[in-house]
Amino acid sequence: MVVNAGTRDKDLEWLRSAGAGRSASSVEPRTDLAMIAVQGPERAVKAAQRARRQRRARGARARSRSSAYDAAPWFVARTGLHGRGRLGDHAARRTGAPEFWQRLRDVGVAQCGLGARDTLRLEAGMNLVRQRHGRERRTPLESGLAWTVALGAAGRDFIGRRARSSRRRRPARRASSSGCCSRIARVLRSHQKVIVPAVGEGEVTSGTFSPTLERSIGLARVPAATADRCEVEIRGRLLPARVVRPPFVRNGTIAISL
Repeated sequence: MVVNAGTRDKDLEWLRSAGAGRSASSVEPRTDLAMIAVQGPERAVKAAQRARRQRRARGARARSRSSAYDAAPWFVARTGLHGRGRLGDHAARRTGAPEFWQRLRDVGVAQCGLGARDTLRLEAGMNLVRQRHGRERRTPLESGLAWTVALGAAGRDFIGRRARSSRRRRPARRASSSGCCSRIARVLRSHQKVIVPAVGEGEVTSGTFSPTLERSIGLARVPAATADRCEVEIRGRLLPARVVRPPFVRNGTIAISL
């Protein structure tokens, strides 16, 4: 498992408590491993293969958009928080990571920081757990993540299923939506207040400037009755924003009407 670094200690504590009393359960942090994320479309995957000195991905699963496979000494997983085709998360022993990093640069893979990756995450409409959920009592059903919970699978039990099933039958008091600011000269940021006239208030959970859309975008928690318009309070001013259904960008193509 790869957990959010900002919630590492809390996640480890929860996993260990959930596995307590199970004889086959063991949770141990792998501090001996390093992970390098290669982001981008198919050409990024091919560049990573060249850096690993591997001619091609192994098998059909390795070529799928969401998969993991062993490419010893690497473990490669095609998952991640971006919306532009494919990605490879490469995990291996830390001693080999600097050499692999240099080989990636030698084949033309450019370095990027968390800020650049965050614009891709938001353009793809993907959640960052710490910012999206906030309190632990907030459920996936209240955060636009019902698709991740297998409530429809008969006979499949999991921790929290009973509570999620009962909440599903109740109308949600708050819903998750996305605000797209119409070319305003400000950037949406976390914790900014969202005003929905005659309906109520909400909050931006994460925001940024979208290079693809050339405007400010963000994910927000808003009242369930919100329609397609709202206002965001930025430095004491209420600025207009439009509510849309994410993603904003899919595979490099704009996915909303501008």
